[in-house]
Amino acid sequence: MSDSTPAQSSSATDTSRPTAPRAKQLPTSRTHHGDTFVDHYEWLREKDSAEVIEHLHAENSYAEAVTADQQPLREAIFSEIKHRTVETDLSVPSRRGDWWYFTRTLEGEQHAIYCRVPAGTDQDQNSTADDDADREPWTPPQVQAGVTLAGEETIFDTNAEAAKHPFYQLGGMSLSAEGTLLAYSEDTSGDELYTLRFRDLTTGENLPEEVGSVHGGPVLEPTGSRAYYMVADAAWRPHRLYMHTLGTAAEEDRLLLEITDEQLWTGVGLSADKRELLIISGNSEYDESRLLDVTDPAAEPVLLIGAERRILHSIDPIVLDGERLLLVTHNQAGPNNALSLTTAAELTGQAADRPLDLGRLVLPHEETVKLEGVTVTAAQVIVAARRYTIESVQMLSLDTLRAAREGAAPVLTSSLPGPAFGEELYTCAVIAAEYEAPLFRVAYESWLTPTRIYDIDHAEGTPVLRRETPVHDVDLDAYRATRLWAPTGDTRADGSEITVPITVLHHRDVSADGSNPTLVYGYGSYEMSMDPSFGIPRLSLLDRGIVFAIAHVRGGGELGRGWYEDGKKLKKTNTFTDFIAATDQLIAQQWADPARIAALGGSAGGLLMGAVANLAPEKYVAILAQVPFVDNLTSILDPELPLSALEWEEWGNPITDPEVYRYMKSYAPYENVRDVEYPAIAAVTSLHDTRVLYVEPAKWVQVLREHQQGDAPVVMKIEMDGGHGGASGRYESWKERAWDYAFLAHHLGADGLGR
Repeated sequence: MSDSTPAQSSSATDTSRPTAPRAKQLPTSRTHHGDTFVDHYEWLREKDSAEVIEHLHAENSYAEAVTADQQPLREAIFSEIKHRTVETDLSVPSRRGDWWYFTRTLEGEQHAIYCRVPAGTDQDQNSTADDDADREPWTPPQVQAGVTLAGEETIFDTNAEAAKHPFYQLGGMSLSAEGTLLAYSEDTSGDELYTLRFRDLTTGENLPEEVGSVHGGPVLEPTGSRAYYMVADAAWRPHRLYMHTLGTAAEEDRLLLEITDEQLWTGVGLSADKRELLIISGNSEYDESRLLDVTDPAAEPVLLIGAERRILHSIDPIVLDGERLLLVTHNQAGPNNALSLTTAAELTGQAADRPLDLGRLVLPHEETVKLEGVTVTAAQVIVAARRYTIESVQMLSLDTLRAAREGAAPVLTSSLPGPAFGEELYTCAVIAAEYEAPLFRVAYESWLTPTRIYDIDHAEGTPVLRRETPVHDVDLDAYRATRLWAPTGDTRADGSEITVPITVLHHRDVSADGSNPTLVYGYGSYEMSMDPSFGIPRLSLLDRGIVFAIAHVRGGGELGRGWYEDGKKLKKTNTFTDFIAATDQLIAQQWADPARIAALGGSAGGLLMGAVANLAPEKYVAILAQVPFVDNLTSILDPELPLSALEWEEWGNPITDPEVYRYMKSYAPYENVRDVEYPAIAAVTSLHDTRVLYVEPAKWVQVLREHQQGDAPVVMKIEMDGGHGGASGRYESWKERAWDYAFLAHHLGADGLGR
């Protein structure tokens, strides 16, 4: 264990500390609803200004100087991550058509290498001649790290592509059914503008044609003759759907759809049987859905459910006894969703002025189960459901669908069969389900269990372990995970108390004795759940005696749709007070030393960090905010900024609604900095981030320093070649995580080099 003395730099005057960069003040006024806010640092938004770039470099130099004594700790944590990670590794092969596809990672290389091997060769037949012949083709080949299989091909070496650029990120890949063509998109700057390219996998060479400035990844229809892709508008909202015909110029691409509603985000994907393109345009409160027949190059998208219906939903085509039906997952019956069975004709044939009939109810709404979605196969439907924070999979038979079509009563999602696992806190999700395959594949992991890959037979429902991600030199039995609940002081309509779930991770040598340095992590927005996941970097904190706590605050989706709705718009401050309540409960249960607590969050969780810093700065010795959304009111007031209009369904529209404006202004971190003793604060960001612009933390740290009444440092570290996820490449990612964790561990007084 490390020593337990808090770092002196977090609380005592350091006369040797360098002078922090001071940006000049150029007052800019912003007036809305009778309120005028004077912003002295808005000029830092000029990304192309040499003066701004010089200032950002000065911030990096200051952060480097202030944290120089943390360098040995950073190096130690990075070395621990690297040592524990099996660098030369591979994925479990997945079958598509006549090939098994998998990825390899090599020691010393930043990115994955995408490989394949033909099916039907000796290495994929691991059964005896007496085994069921129908199952043999779906037994994956035995692949060994560093050992090339007979017939193995490299279809895409990301390292070779990334070597040409300072930043590299794949937007997505799509294969033709025969495996002869690969479509992929790449971002080489971090701004999330991708270039779509095509590779002939019979020759390994790229085709001469390309499409620039696409959004995300492409979708190839099965023959490989056509590719579908999205283009974003100036606000970074994917709004146009195009079809590219192979062998033609990008200028000839056909515009299939344009969504003009600035509050709708559009995504596309193939149906399970790959006959139709599913087009969903929506936000956090409602969607509109369309289908496009990809077998017909002249087809037009068909609107199924319009945005005016204000129904949050998804569509999944399924063939049942030769009839093409639609499964609709929707919130019409309740916030936690239900599942209905209908047809495209039944949906499109209804009058617009009458309530929408979504067909026969299959799975009803349940108060304690959130229906997250379904995966369709020819054998059955796999249901993703969340109960008491835990998401897992359950199986819905085709016989149940047939009965529902004939008018049988719906069945409860919670009554469906599903695989059983031994741990209380885990995540199980479908990762592969080929339509005609006799099995489907899930990934299972927990806070303390590395990812396990299971194949589950449709007929038997029994999980078969294919692989557990290896970890070097770690005794996983040395760590513990437990669940606490923090009272909030709020009650539900039925009078029951609202409590916040907290996950507590710690080393087995750490006990609840009130002496532990503790890091509290939170997010709490967009209905995103902080589900159990194994992380090697986190072990470096646990080994130093730090308790790692995850506060599952309102605004996330851990306890169903209502948990999310109670942490958005005019209830957003519940997210912040929940985090503080979780901190208090960790103290009350003696998991945390009240003098040694730090906080961590990123993006919208960075807004949480900024709000908590203003509300309760005395509770934390350090706060680290990753790509923090701390000037949220300024951003959302400008619909021309990336993604701003889309945010109105999450936060409210302060442009048109004075109540929303006043409410957001009451908690906006940048506008509520005050004269108080703030803890040590680090803002970590990227110059090319298009989701949370670098200017937000750049402005925030300036006003924090102006109002800081204590001696703790306020620093900003900016990645000059990265995007919202930071620098590209796994080693660079590990270095960033080591920087973050070293900053927090240092101020928690846990600088020791670990066990």
